[in-house]
Amino acid sequence: MAANMATQPSSPLQVPIFLTAGFRFFFLAAGLFSVFAMSAWIVWLAVHDLGGAFVSEPMSMPLHMWHGHEMIFGYTAAVMAGFFLTAVPNWTGAPSARALFVTLAGSIWLAGRFAIWFSAHLDPYLVAAIDLAFIPLLSTKIAGNLFKKTQLRNVIFMGLLIALFTGNLLMHLEWTGWSDDTATSGARLGLFTSAAMIVIIGGRVVPGFTKNALNRSGYSGRLPETHPLVDRIAILSAVLAALASAFSLPEVLMGVICLVAGSANLLRVLRWRGALTWREPILWILHLAFAMLAVSYMAFAAAFLGLAPGEIAALHLMAIGAVGGMTLAMMTRASLGHTGRALVVAKPIACAYAAILVAALVRAFGPDFIGYYAAMYISGGLWIGGFTAYLWTYLPILAGQRVDGRG
Repeated sequence: MAANMATQPSSPLQVPIFLTAGFRFFFLAAGLFSVFAMSAWIVWLAVHDLGGAFVSEPMSMPLHMWHGHEMIFGYTAAVMAGFFLTAVPNWTGAPSARALFVTLAGSIWLAGRFAIWFSAHLDPYLVAAIDLAFIPLLSTKIAGNLFKKTQLRNVIFMGLLIALFTGNLLMHLEWTGWSDDTATSGARLGLFTSAAMIVIIGGRVVPGFTKNALNRSGYSGRLPETHPLVDRIAILSAVLAALASAFSLPEVLMGVICLVAGSANLLRVLRWRGALTWREPILWILHLAFAMLAVSYMAFAAAFLGLAPGEIAALHLMAIGAVGGMTLAMMTRASLGHTGRALVVAKPIACAYAAILVAALVRAFGPDFIGYYAAMYISGGLWIGGFTAYLWTYLPILAGQRVDGRG
């Protein structure tokens, strides 16, 4: 018996399923981190609301800057990584990222979150080096795939990833003492860059997904329409808004750019026949999140042109409603499709979609009606509830086998 055991080959090391694909790790990590980050933010607010204060805080930057940084360069960057590591191989026919790369990239992303959280106890240059490493690594992988099969319309994503990296760099330049006031510009650049990616990607997939669904249902009326000139204006103005957000341009000019971006993208989404999708949450969330993106650009325009008291409402319409709503929509849809499941979301996910959209409205307009802290608690609670529902529903999907037997 001992001899037989000695001749048996050793079992190969099993890689956890959630490390076998970019979307599995990063969509799961994004959900977990979004709940943690929002919970930490709400706890901090509650302590101050009750008149208390923390003796010390683990991060070196003001907590509101930590909150903004981590929702953009932590949560949103993770969703982008999962999306690009899945979509780019489909676009180019290149092999998907192997488990080794997913593990490496995921480890660097996670190290960045720990470095930022414990930045009060670390050298700021070390924090910057760790946190800034993720996007270049991701970009190198994406570029290697894109240039194997050049698709000019997708090269723009490399420029946007550079802009996203620059926004993060601007924040760290202030935190390391190299600049006096670039963190706010960096956060704004990161947010507007994320919005520009949604303008491009959403403009491709929302009308396409809607048209396919209507055709499958036997609908014979007018289908979603796109107009090349309107699409170009929408994309160009969104990219210009992102680039301009990093500089101290006259507010009137920023207002005009945002007004064009908002108007063009609102015209786009109105032509996509979103009213016909009300029975399918996996579709109506795409339309509503994109509509909120268009409205947020117009709200920024109103703020920059002096027609609104400030840009806080616009910022949260864009960050929560547009970016939060669209990223949740894409994670839930892509996870179903890439694990061999039908593109139908469970009822808790439909509720999660609604929770994120309502959270955006409450955070943007609630302080004027129900008070600052009440609006923050309700909005934050809706976000946490929505992403908790996502994690509860999608943990077995992202960490489990495909259901169609394809591996």
